[in-house]
Amino acid sequence: MNQYVTGSVIKRLREKLKLTQSQLADFLGVSDRTVSKWETGRGFPDIIFLEPLAKILEVSVAELFSGTEIENGNRAANLSKSNFYVCPVCGNTIFSVGKACVSCCGIQLPPLELENEPLQTENSENHKIIVQKDGDEIFVCMNHEMTKTHYISWFACVRLDSVELVKMYPEQNAEARFQNAGKCRIYAYCIKHGLFEADY
Repeated sequence: MNQYVTGSVIKRLREKLKLTQSQLADFLGVSDRTVSKWETGRGFPDIIFLEPLAKILEVSVAELFSGTEIENGNRAANLSKSNFYVCPVCGNTIFSVGKACVSCCGIQLPPLELENEPLQTENSENHKIIVQKDGDEIFVCMNHEMTKTHYISWFACVRLDSVELVKMYPEQNAEARFQNAGKCRIYAYCIKHGLFEADY
């Protein structure tokens, strides 16, 4: 059977919090001998202990499984370091201010990466974001086909202190309006080709 939570991970996280095996055992309502078995690989925590164990060790269940802790490298909450995540199963869009351990529909999601290379297709202009000032608003559009199998799912406007997201649907125009409040970055997510950006 594959180990799903390694003893070395439990031990490292426990010691980082300066907890003894006995203290961890008391929190979980098990014996310190049980915790010792987990840490030496002679046993594994039952699934009912995973959530409380992760909570006590101050990590997510996903971090407990992977053995990788996510450190907040963006404590100042600078939105220019933010990330978008999209679930390939349900299409859920999740926004984080910095690095995060994000999962949806049982899948750990990687942050979206920008499509820096221009698409080498007949329709490469379809993924160019056009940003124009329109009075007190910013008008954003793309010359995209917007079919049921190939469309822009959303536009987002990210500023240093706020984020706005406008959901798109197939067979509507790929356009959105945002409040004109100065410098910002516009993102567009195509379900086939990924994330694109433009500065304003």
